[in-house]
Amino acid sequence: MTAEGYKALDDELKRLKTAERPAVIAAISEARAHGDLSENAEYHAAKDRQGWIEGQIAEIEDRMARAQVIDVSRLSGAQIKFGATVSIIDEDTEEEARYQIVGEHEADVKQGRVSITSPLARAVIGKESGDVVEVTTPGGTKAYEITKVEWV
Repeated sequence: MTAEGYKALDDELKRLKTAERPAVIAAISEARAHGDLSENAEYHAAKDRQGWIEGQIAEIEDRMARAQVIDVSRLSGAQIKFGATVSIIDEDTEEEARYQIVGEHEADVKQGRVSITSPLARAVIGKESGDVVEVTTPGGTKAYEITKVEWV
């Protein structure tokens, strides 16, 4: 994963531990004060929320422990690999797009970040500016020309 992706995970982990966890503990305490727990919907909802938060914390901690962080600013070269920002043009529509190739958990197409396991990323890995790649999409096969490779 990128250093930026690692920082985002770390920020989310801190938020869960310092804000969400104490809030749900307070909600459980308040619900307990209302009496009979067997029919207390607030208590059961708070316990469910606590389970979800603890699951998220465990998942993020595991992901961070196994992460291989790559500092994209130290990478360079003409060949596309993990961390590269690639500019492409759809050969049919002439539509331009720009994507950074990132880890699975960092991917967000709206922000221009595609997963290394996505069909587009797999097609462009190892290619260079000027190459044309074919990508199989749900709408059929599309051809893209790689116009630029950047290391931002």
